[in-house]
Amino acid sequence: MTRAEMDALGWDSCDIILVTGDAYIDHPSFGMALVGRLLEAQGYKVGIISQPDWTSVDPFRALGKPNLYWGITAGNMDSMVNRYTADRKIRSDDAYTPNAEPNKRPDRAVTVYAQRVREAYPGVPVIVGSIEASLRRIAHYDYWSDKVRRSVLFESKADLLIFGNAERALVDVTRRIAAGENIKNIRDLRGTAFLVPQGWLPDEEWSVHNSTRVDVPGRIDKQPNPYAMALEDPKACALDNAAPEPEVKPVIIMTREQRQAAAREKAAKTVVRLPSFETVSEDPVMYAHASRVFHLESNPGNARALVQAHGDRDVWLNPPPLPLAMDEMDNVYDLSYARAPHPSYGKAHIPAWEMIRYSVNIMRGCFGGCTFCSITEHEGRIIQSRSEPSILREIELIRDTTKNFAGTITDLGGPTANMYRLACKEKSIEESCRRLSCVYPTICSNLGTDHSKLISLYRKARAIPGVKKILIGSGLRYDLAVRSPEYVKELVTHHVGGLLKIAPEHTEQGTLSKMMKPGI
Repeated sequence: MTRAEMDALGWDSCDIILVTGDAYIDHPSFGMALVGRLLEAQGYKVGIISQPDWTSVDPFRALGKPNLYWGITAGNMDSMVNRYTADRKIRSDDAYTPNAEPNKRPDRAVTVYAQRVREAYPGVPVIVGSIEASLRRIAHYDYWSDKVRRSVLFESKADLLIFGNAERALVDVTRRIAAGENIKNIRDLRGTAFLVPQGWLPDEEWSVHNSTRVDVPGRIDKQPNPYAMALEDPKACALDNAAPEPEVKPVIIMTREQRQAAAREKAAKTVVRLPSFETVSEDPVMYAHASRVFHLESNPGNARALVQAHGDRDVWLNPPPLPLAMDEMDNVYDLSYARAPHPSYGKAHIPAWEMIRYSVNIMRGCFGGCTFCSITEHEGRIIQSRSEPSILREIELIRDTTKNFAGTITDLGGPTANMYRLACKEKSIEESCRRLSCVYPTICSNLGTDHSKLISLYRKARAIPGVKKILIGSGLRYDLAVRSPEYVKELVTHHVGGLLKIAPEHTEQGTLSKMMKPGI
């Protein structure tokens, strides 16, 4: 984080410099620490600039010019969500900042940081990532400005965007840049997005499909005026002289078999063209259509590349990254983290660190597909789990090295508490599936819901000497839990602090159906 630290390591320069909107905490729950340790393990010299003053270019020159590239992230949260309430008022605190001090990151931090590093050292490649970049990789509705905004690639002018969990793509692109390849020529990595001239294709074997081959756009019905008199609004009641309703053609819903057949049409050499930024900005039906196609093309087993025009250029999205295997997950979480905030923070209180310091992340991903949630879109719906030995080693590490540990592990979880090692019963079915959710409207018959591996993990974790209590703090998917009475018994007997916490988002079926959530 400082030149003095570089000197102590004997470094004249850094290969990669990462810029983050969060305080630097060397723990795998924080993206920059995970990425930094991963690249360090590959033999690269990695510097981190945490929460720089964006009003000046000088903080971005603190570690000098990187040899390979800049890596830019807003932090663990979208900077706008982090900085503003739902009423668009500035929050009074920031959980990812020492002493919860607010206003330590700019609005749209990915864009601002990318612009500043360009100013600091022109010509150095810029790669953006994090949840902010991932969820803004195509034209998207922005609540804060109440309009559809362009892809973050245009605003940040980044050379490459890596979306989702980026470990594999980041290592690959780093090796290729280190080998002398121009970042503008790196166009074949899964989980990456970039700008190209409109109509660009990797080679002549590629074909372009219009998005209407994937999904048929719907329509918006005009809402009747509930206060209108009958003569003012003929639709308000049945009148003998009312004009006949115009014939409306029904929306065609493609069957699962049709979607699977379409997905098999040269998926590896096919790109699906979404409606342009200009179109989705003006037409809400086409915006909804583009969003649905975007989600339908999210299974790494059958997803095709996507492209969307913005003026005279295209945003090209390669298919999502393949899930990490269990040994790869173990390697990522077994790296040599200090498991503490950077010493420069002294005794400052960092709320996000206090929340996770005694917790263990056991898995990634969520197959719930809830329409209001970013987890499935960012991490994917295929569960990526760590092995039991890796998880148990981390618990022992917390016991032995984390300051003030009193014997309580506050969470063994992830995006969802009880999806550990749950998966489709057949790999071939998983790779061809086009469902947006494995559990809505009903739990898929092909989904394995056996909680025995999670129960085994809980029991082994409780048996570790020095561990007095294992609590489960992650959200529980109760429609899955009731499939395993033994799991529910294990959970409520040993792993809750008197009350079981669940989070029903609503009580009414109409609203829940829009959220793709089960009833209560």
